[in-house]
Amino acid sequence: MSIAIISPGRNPKVWIDALKKHQPDLDIQVYPDINRPNEVEMALLWQHPPGYLSNFPNLKLISSLGAGVDHILSDPAVPESMPIVRIVDEKLTWSMTNYVVTGVLNFHRQITRYQADQKRKVWDMSNPEIPVKVGVMGVGALGGDVLDKLHYMGFPVFGLGFTEKRGFPYPYFSRDRMGDFLSEINVLICLLPLTPETEGILNLELFKKCNPGTYLINVARGKHLIEEDLIPALDKGYLSGAMLDVYRKEPLPEEHPFWGESRILCTPHIASVTNPEAASPQIIENFRRLKSNLDLLNIVDREKGY
Repeated sequence: MSIAIISPGRNPKVWIDALKKHQPDLDIQVYPDINRPNEVEMALLWQHPPGYLSNFPNLKLISSLGAGVDHILSDPAVPESMPIVRIVDEKLTWSMTNYVVTGVLNFHRQITRYQADQKRKVWDMSNPEIPVKVGVMGVGALGGDVLDKLHYMGFPVFGLGFTEKRGFPYPYFSRDRMGDFLSEINVLICLLPLTPETEGILNLELFKKCNPGTYLINVARGKHLIEEDLIPALDKGYLSGAMLDVYRKEPLPEEHPFWGESRILCTPHIASVTNPEAASPQIIENFRRLKSNLDLLNIVDREKGY
């Protein structure tokens, strides 16, 4: 019984070391040098080649190497009956929240503006704070923690989701009240899972409904944003700026217009990076449960997409 790590472009050594720390005798095969595909019963994936899993006739379980699973669900070759699990880690939540709070405070206290003023030797004390009302699209574990921390800091917060919620601790809007949600806020944070319903949701028509000068933070998935709509939305004043950590193509191509746009702060998909040391016990436990035919941890609901 073997585990396959399929994560093109990434160094698998940190994962191998972390997994073997918890189970030294674990049989691990690593893409592309998998020479015993018949023995693979669990696959650990991140951005695997579409269709590649058809090489494993005895595969019984797929595990994402992160919290997201859209890279798995988008592969039509993944059998509908195949269970999929993902990583749930408090450190991922902690890192994501810190990143988002940084973006909110940057907008609120206009740090980017003062950096530009410093380069031009401009001393401008006018309007040192922008009043902020924050809206979070996607209020699961990550979005909920962002709302909690920003609320604790004194910011008015609002949530939007694609399912009905009762007893939610903050003002909550379902997707059919998107306009009402946008009218309440001037910082828009996307933490939605990527599903057919949410792909392309950050587009010019949505930006038109925002309060003028709204600030966008996207830390979910690059495919949530129609990238060619962002600069026109900035030019028209629907948005005043954006902080992006995810893109449709990564790394961001050198010729991409975002590189030269001062109103867009780009970071290289580092808002929340899976820690192999923290994630490996979950993977090992699911491997053991698979062998013992027990209920799996952090199983994905395919209909919801997470």
